[in-house]
Amino acid sequence: MEIDDVVRLAKKEGVQLVEFLYVDNSGIARGKVTHVDHLKGRMISGIGLTPAMMAMNVFDHLQPIPEMTAVGEVRLMPDPESFRVLPYHPKVAAVMCDQISLNHEPWAACPRSFLKSIIRQAENMGITVRATYEDEFTLARLNEEGKHVPIDESLCFSAAGMVAGNPVILDIVSALKDQGIQPEQYYPELGFGQHELSISATDLLTAADNQVIFRETVKAIARQHGIIASFAPKPFVDQAGNGGHIHFSIWDKESSKNLFWDADDPLKLSEIGYQFAAGVLHHLKGLVALTCASVNSYRRLQPGSWSSAYAAFGKDNREAALRIASTFWGNEEKSMNIELKASDSTANPYLALGAMIASGLDGVKNKWHPGDYVDVDPGTLTDEERARLGIKKLPSSLLEALEALRTDSFFADTLGDLLFRSYTAVKKSEYDMFARHDVPFELNYHFAKY
Repeated sequence: MEIDDVVRLAKKEGVQLVEFLYVDNSGIARGKVTHVDHLKGRMISGIGLTPAMMAMNVFDHLQPIPEMTAVGEVRLMPDPESFRVLPYHPKVAAVMCDQISLNHEPWAACPRSFLKSIIRQAENMGITVRATYEDEFTLARLNEEGKHVPIDESLCFSAAGMVAGNPVILDIVSALKDQGIQPEQYYPELGFGQHELSISATDLLTAADNQVIFRETVKAIARQHGIIASFAPKPFVDQAGNGGHIHFSIWDKESSKNLFWDADDPLKLSEIGYQFAAGVLHHLKGLVALTCASVNSYRRLQPGSWSSAYAAFGKDNREAALRIASTFWGNEEKSMNIELKASDSTANPYLALGAMIASGLDGVKNKWHPGDYVDVDPGTLTDEERARLGIKKLPSSLLEALEALRTDSFFADTLGDLLFRSYTAVKKSEYDMFARHDVPFELNYHFAKY
């Protein structure tokens, strides 16, 4: 859509307020709001934002980054294509924004602009990317003691769990469809009160936008039902964690052919697919600092948790970080995709998707190969067997992941200096803050914020 199309649609739908949204380095959706009467002007000139906001951590503590202080301004510039009327928020719409410097160039710390740069990099290689998040979330209530308790204790995939979640899930599905997001599969998951809802794959930028919309929609609809929805990776220490798995495929820009598909390969994966997987695995120890982006993430990222604690790949191996997913019968080529399981919804999706795809493209450029695939749980292998197969354990804490991110110079080069420095500073500050508190504080804070 063009700007005038957005303005006409907003007025036709009775919109009064429009949220200009961005996602910060903590993975939190933030923004400013304009009245519809000023919408056209704001879409042309943007809304001012202090650079300091990208130095805020999840506690709203400003980190000491020289380029991100009270001095200066960037503009929130909306993407008309991302405009959505919010079905759960009367007379309100939202639009996703890039952060643009006053010289009219993308700001160096803008996550959405970073993802756009990776999309261009792929297109220069003749590649387009399709992706989607497969999100798990927990539905809970506050008890008399002010603690979060799951809405039920039904079993994994159980019909009883479907009944317990039915009213809120139906409204979530309806709200997503109203915003142009197509739900695909749903079921109650292993944890008490845990549910999984997948949506259709799209182009890479829309996939990141959809992840923001999805998270906000689920939380808002649950709130209307008197329920709290949380995407916290490990909301309860004794229950399964919430993943935000990324499914992705690469396509030939000219022929629209799925470049992952090879009918003659034992795993049905092409040579470029193996190269792409090798790039992700090669950089995965640092990459998880971006895809598993919170302190709480590493309670989930443990062996035996179906969350992929090892940098390995395999066909339908749900304990491997990269799972080559089985295709749909009758639609084999188009449905061929790879799933990154070492990912959750505390991540900024623009950074996570951008860094993951950049890692894969690095594997293609260098013609790397991932080695042998693994058809067992890597955690059941001995240290010697994993060493022989080149399987490395992923970081066990955010601090360890950040160190891997810093050690792998690929990420500083890929993200750029300011984005890299601001992200690592924010995340290190969050690690330090949670280290001063106990486990219940960590669980409750993540439950509420994510």
